[in-house]
Amino acid sequence: MPPLLFLDKKLGVTICEDIWNDKDYWDRRRYETDPVEELVARGAELIVNLSASPYHYGKRRLRADMLGSIARKYRRSVIFVNQVGANDELVFDGSSLLLDTQGRVVWQGRAFEEDFAVIDTEHQKGVPLQPSEIPEDIRCVHDALVLGIRDYMRKTGFSRAVVGLSGGIDSSVTAALAAAAIGSENVLGVAMPSRYSSPGSVIDARNLARNLGIGWREIPIERIFNAYLEELNRGAAPLMDVAEENVQARIRGNILMFISNREGYLVLSTGNKSELAVGYCTLYGDMSGGLAVLSDVPKTMVYELARYINRDREIIPRSVLIKPPSAELRPDQFDEDTLPPYSVLDPILKAYIEENESPDEIAAQGFDRRLVEEIVRRVDRAEFKRRQAAPGLRVTSKAFGMGRRFPIAWHPG
Repeated sequence: MPPLLFLDKKLGVTICEDIWNDKDYWDRRRYETDPVEELVARGAELIVNLSASPYHYGKRRLRADMLGSIARKYRRSVIFVNQVGANDELVFDGSSLLLDTQGRVVWQGRAFEEDFAVIDTEHQKGVPLQPSEIPEDIRCVHDALVLGIRDYMRKTGFSRAVVGLSGGIDSSVTAALAAAAIGSENVLGVAMPSRYSSPGSVIDARNLARNLGIGWREIPIERIFNAYLEELNRGAAPLMDVAEENVQARIRGNILMFISNREGYLVLSTGNKSELAVGYCTLYGDMSGGLAVLSDVPKTMVYELARYINRDREIIPRSVLIKPPSAELRPDQFDEDTLPPYSVLDPILKAYIEENESPDEIAAQGFDRRLVEEIVRRVDRAEFKRRQAAPGLRVTSKAFGMGRRFPIAWHPG
């Protein structure tokens, strides 16, 4: 398309991926030149890009750097106008930009909310920024998740959400994000303790609900759990095996879905990316729900979110942040009984899932080779669980689901 003449200025209007400055990308699509080069050759004085660029952590600086290189290459100012809002797992952050002919950022639009601005492209005030100076931290992930929850619920017709509160970090962060997205008065927290739940966990869940100002219910599952054990063990003593562990999670999932069906709440599941990656989750149990809020948030990042949520005052009880993670489905159970520390697990998962590195490449970074192979094996074997999970919100460069197509049955091992 030729440049558009507007107020005596020739505008080179591009759409989303048209502005990518990757020659191989355009060669694969059999273009002789990329669209920006063609527009400039035809006299475009200002490049305008109308975009629907979804967010992931690191994307704002990556985007600014790419746009800056185009501005410098063609000696043209670039206006980047990006969509804001969320559709299913994709969150569009807005964060529109104006870059000068030297590739510096001279204006930034608001992030994760709608914005309107009148910009003088000829005379800019203020100190321009280099793309590397674009601010991006855990606040961006927080705001992306809040926007994702809000738009998902609004577009699917839900106004209230219910979260199972275990007293752990994941459910605490999920509830806090939900309260920020739709208002505390529209969020219900439900604690469902069993014989293995510590008194501290119930107290932490209750204190969280009070701090957030959300609804609170406590529904013990002991009688229901006893009925399952009596029937399925035929009166024998509990075996404390994985079947008995998982039935507790499934009882809780059924309670939440009962509340959802009867009272019109959307169930927000609370599993994080680290757990979903290696299958440390229960189908039809803690995976039950309509939206998996943290499914693309690694466990270590969940703690970062918790600290950000507590930036002004203690919302998530401090004891939640310092106690060892545990599913509390058997006596003295801790995540590290079956998983490496999350500080070790998360970098391996990032390398394998987001960076497509092989076990050899990951091990070469200093990780134990057998551990890497075991984690990769667990990720691959857990695909059948993830295929049945609720949709999640993408905040990393590669999320499970649409962003990572992988077969369930692909290898005899």
